[in-house]
Amino acid sequence: MTLVQSAYWRLLWAVVAVGVVLVADLWQRPRPPSMALAAPPQSTAPADSAQLQVVAKGEIPMPAGMAAAHASSLLPMPAGHAAALTIFWFSGDRESGPNVQIAASQYLRATGQWTPARFVVNRFVAGEQLGHGLRRLGNPVAWMDGKGRVNLFVVATGWGGWAASRILHLRQSSVGTSLAELAFEPVRVLPLSWLWNTSFLVRNAPLGLQDGGMVLPVHFELGIKYPMALRFDHEGGYRGMVRMSRRPYMLQPSVVAQTPQQWLAFMRDGRPDGKVGVAHTMDGGQHWTELPDLALDNPDAAVSGIAAAPGEMLLAHNSSIASRGTLDLSASRDGRNWTLVKTLEQGGFDDEFSYPALLWAEGSLWISYTVDRKRIAWQRMASVAAPAGGKP
Repeated sequence: MTLVQSAYWRLLWAVVAVGVVLVADLWQRPRPPSMALAAPPQSTAPADSAQLQVVAKGEIPMPAGMAAAHASSLLPMPAGHAAALTIFWFSGDRESGPNVQIAASQYLRATGQWTPARFVVNRFVAGEQLGHGLRRLGNPVAWMDGKGRVNLFVVATGWGGWAASRILHLRQSSVGTSLAELAFEPVRVLPLSWLWNTSFLVRNAPLGLQDGGMVLPVHFELGIKYPMALRFDHEGGYRGMVRMSRRPYMLQPSVVAQTPQQWLAFMRDGRPDGKVGVAHTMDGGQHWTELPDLALDNPDAAVSGIAAAPGEMLLAHNSSIASRGTLDLSASRDGRNWTLVKTLEQGGFDDEFSYPALLWAEGSLWISYTVDRKRIAWQRMASVAAPAGGKP
């Protein structure tokens, strides 16, 4: 066999191998999901967001001895639970450090205080349960499924940086959901790519659906960046995904429902001097169309949106062009025109107030965010027309 013939056969086998991998990937991947209906806002927010005022604020207790904290996620707890809500974040000596774990704290109804933090996910334990190592843990996102089980979706890596991340799905393994007993076990790494399911990351809260399922916004980040919407049924079963934008610099989408079938996705812009990006769907997530960017500046920073009430949306975002030193809360009725409600934090150029999370629960708007990658701060806002006691 000549060198030319040998090279030809090697190339042919390589093409066949790639084809087999792609066919297997398409065969195993769920079909694109059908139309879904978003659950209505579970709030009695004021019709005029200008009525919102801060009624409580502070910092979340940190795990003992930990110097870093980032990427909080808020979860409402059921009526009758001792806690009104649970917050999750990652904490350790430093971001991407070997001792980073997922921490949690609960806001107790009886005391109006946050509990001392404790770790609920350990990468060594999770890796052993999975059967392969996890090099680092990152952003957690929490969701309660139709059976009342807390689910966590956590950024996890093997070798490589954040761009080589996968999304690890964990589910509550403990009987109860009090912080003292809360425990998790892996379900699986989400099957999102033929390339070892790498380079998918999660950041923002899911959009709840009327059938008890949800849409989880994620993004791809290897070389280019683009947002995806993942569909899950009421038991937490993965049912497919849809790409939300073709632009190669949009990431960390936050999905907000205008009506059950019409949703908006607000996105971080990975370019210098960017604006908040927008895409929308008119058919319950089956197809997405890009819209012109908002007039809001985005310094390559995460945003978080929420439907505070029918016809009213809120967005937490960094508003300065080249710094995360200012964190604003803005309101809109149409998703295009935004009005400043309140500057939540105002610092210097080198200060950082980032990765906001929003939740409407107990008649209040709850906001959590990172401060200088060292701690997690929170604020609670309520209508001035309603009682503004310190306890929910």
